[in-house]
Amino acid sequence: MSLKPLLIFGKSGQVAQELAARAGQAGFSARMVGRDEADFTNPDSVALLAETADAQAVINAVAYTAVDQAESDEDTARRVNAETPGRLAETCARRDLPLIQISTDYVFDGTKSGAYLETDETGPASAYGRTKLAGEDAVAAAGGTHLIVRTAWVYSAHGKNFVKTMLRLGAERDELNVVADQTGCPTHAGDLAEGLLTATRSVLEGRGENGIYNLAGQGSTSWAGFADAIFDLAAPVWGRRPQVHPIPSSAYPVPAPRPKNSVLDCSRFANTFGFSCPSWEASLARVLDELAVTKRA
Repeated sequence: MSLKPLLIFGKSGQVAQELAARAGQAGFSARMVGRDEADFTNPDSVALLAETADAQAVINAVAYTAVDQAESDEDTARRVNAETPGRLAETCARRDLPLIQISTDYVFDGTKSGAYLETDETGPASAYGRTKLAGEDAVAAAGGTHLIVRTAWVYSAHGKNFVKTMLRLGAERDELNVVADQTGCPTHAGDLAEGLLTATRSVLEGRGENGIYNLAGQGSTSWAGFADAIFDLAAPVWGRRPQVHPIPSSAYPVPAPRPKNSVLDCSRFANTFGFSCPSWEASLARVLDELAVTKRA
């Protein structure tokens, strides 16, 4: 295995932080690239850095993830989520560097009754989803070695996410209304990072085919079910338990439509790279323990 580092775009995001924490254990060194080195709204900035950096593979953990804001700022979202990854992929193809691009369940319209396969028809209903799908297309069109990894409902002990929002609100309120007609696979950013590193090693060793893969926490639930699980685990420490009231999406209007079904079938990733995320419940317990919200044994 080459001693050159992984070039990881992203530094402060949930997945980037988990990649940085796990790279060494996976046998890699990592160069984390933040906004101080590369401006992801400027494709030339990122392409130049990727052209000159010493690396054996590239992971793009940067995205414009402000889903509602993207509805009114789709141009910026497109630069970050589509144009810049496309330029990055062209540079990687020219340098023969494998590129791992993180994508999203939002590329689907969410109307399928079962879990989504990588081969299912896409149909994004939001600006965020459209720009991420355009990014997938641009990465594939560059012609280099690449993996596009779709995930969903990412959370961790870092940054802003549903788990930390529920903990904050649940500490302040006795009752919360939470959407119950959207279903997905809560995914711990640490599990996602471990899977990405496993896949990167496989690609560098000549195993695994180009293309799209799903990777998310095992099992599925609604946002209301996710909230209930969070409060069930936190209750022994808090000494109290907020009540979750399930509501329909129509009762919580937002600018960007969300997929009603975000469940991803991850068997292709497991069969190719020998890695599956743990159950979302098990990973949630670990994150809450990391946040010192659950009692230790």
